[in-house]
Amino acid sequence: MLRSVTGLKGLPIAAVDGDIGGAKDLYFDDATWTVRYLVVDTGNWLPGRQVLISPMSVVGPSSGEQISVKLTREQVEGSPPIETDLPVDRQHEMELSAYYRHPYYWEGPYRWGLAGYPELMAMPPVAIDPVAEEIAARAREARNDPSLRSANDVLGYYISALDGDIGHVEDFLFDDRAWAIRYMIVDTRNFWPGKHVVISPEWIREVSWSDSKVHVDLTQEQIKAAPEYDPDHPLDRMAETRLFEHHGRRKYWEVEKD
Repeated sequence: MLRSVTGLKGLPIAAVDGDIGGAKDLYFDDATWTVRYLVVDTGNWLPGRQVLISPMSVVGPSSGEQISVKLTREQVEGSPPIETDLPVDRQHEMELSAYYRHPYYWEGPYRWGLAGYPELMAMPPVAIDPVAEEIAARAREARNDPSLRSANDVLGYYISALDGDIGHVEDFLFDDRAWAIRYMIVDTRNFWPGKHVVISPEWIREVSWSDSKVHVDLTQEQIKAAPEYDPDHPLDRMAETRLFEHHGRRKYWEVEKD
């Protein structure tokens, strides 16, 4: 199911023995656009403290009323501290993984290392397809380690089509099983008043993080003619199919199946 990133903000996070705070932000990696951590504000329980919780600790999809995690309050209290105004580097991630006994999501050919979904990372290891592993190894060699980005920070980024700006990022839609960001919700009010559209990260040519701008491989006319996004009518597979067919792009669920 696709969920809004901003819709998660403030949702209570429930450990097995009580609440631990509320969701404040998400960190995603800028290579696969996968949500790697929930940023949890522990509120009055641990005043002034924020912690990172991996989707590997989340129990099933969120109910819309809370997010349940298979952790105790004691585990969360003892977790490595973070400074949210500084980048989360790979060393810090390794400390978190060691503390929570999570496997490394960056080791393996799939979105979550040895699996396509974080929930499967708690299961016994599976055999890796040697061809897929070779492709993944080449991809890792061809790029630097991805950086983690704050979803809150990217809200407001301008979207630039091949022939000019078309709006700004208002929100994201993510798949609550794979924790993959599937779409940016784009507000086009300065160009086509009142219209919202969605754009897949797969259609991004480049992100200029220093200029707060996302460059996409689409023209203004292609985006203008795309199906309009209505937050009151969540995207289903039929609507997604119309969107991908409009842009002449291969559907992400077919790509991932292959």
